[in-house]
Amino acid sequence: MKLHVQRGSGDDLILEEFDVEIEPGMVVLDALHRIQVQDAPDLAVRWNCKAGKCGSCSAEVNGQPKLTCMTRISDYPDEEPLLVQPMKAFPLVRDLVCDVSWNYEVNKRIQPYQHPDGEDLRMVQEDVDRVQEFRKCIECFLCQDTCHVLREHDLQPEFAGPRFLIRLAGLEMHPLDEGDRLAAIHDDFAIGYCNITKCCTEVCPEHIKITDNGIIPLKERVVDEYYDPLRWLWRNTIGKVFEA
Repeated sequence: MKLHVQRGSGDDLILEEFDVEIEPGMVVLDALHRIQVQDAPDLAVRWNCKAGKCGSCSAEVNGQPKLTCMTRISDYPDEEPLLVQPMKAFPLVRDLVCDVSWNYEVNKRIQPYQHPDGEDLRMVQEDVDRVQEFRKCIECFLCQDTCHVLREHDLQPEFAGPRFLIRLAGLEMHPLDEGDRLAAIHDDFAIGYCNITKCCTEVCPEHIKITDNGIIPLKERVVDEYYDPLRWLWRNTIGKVFEA
């Protein structure tokens, strides 16, 4: 099978063709490793666990954001070349390796969990289950890569992206958390840029319902706070977020 793999860095980019012998059960990462062994030992590929849990091997296969360790070659027709490229939403380091450090800078800006005072604190299982879904995130950043706000419009400085909107959702929905992040979600993380296309949900390897269970409820909270007339009057008169 032929693989077309993007090589190079900066403006010096090429698509290099490799003939790879495919065996049953092989995934794209296996093919890239075979290329490293047989044809291009200097091919830059980021990976770690090869079990779909570390999120390191993210790339684009035929234009779709994928974990290369979980993408079976048998899912694609043999007669057509398989195109493997780096994620387009992040700066390229070399070959298939991107610089995703911006994501960690966004994470530092998020107010962490604020534990309440007191000892007899309880949560019901329904509340635990609601936020537990978001903790499945492996930070592969495929949702960030497919998000058109980051991918097409390069609004990384203003928009946090779906990965961190669900982290914010998990904190805001936590039944014991006492933090107040609505102003930051509205202003600093620009949730208004998201127009709910659900493309992030479609590429999530952990099948987190990012849009339906995370971003939409978070948008509803922001809308209630900033666009409800009574709350708007309260905020602009008293100068703080309304607490019901």
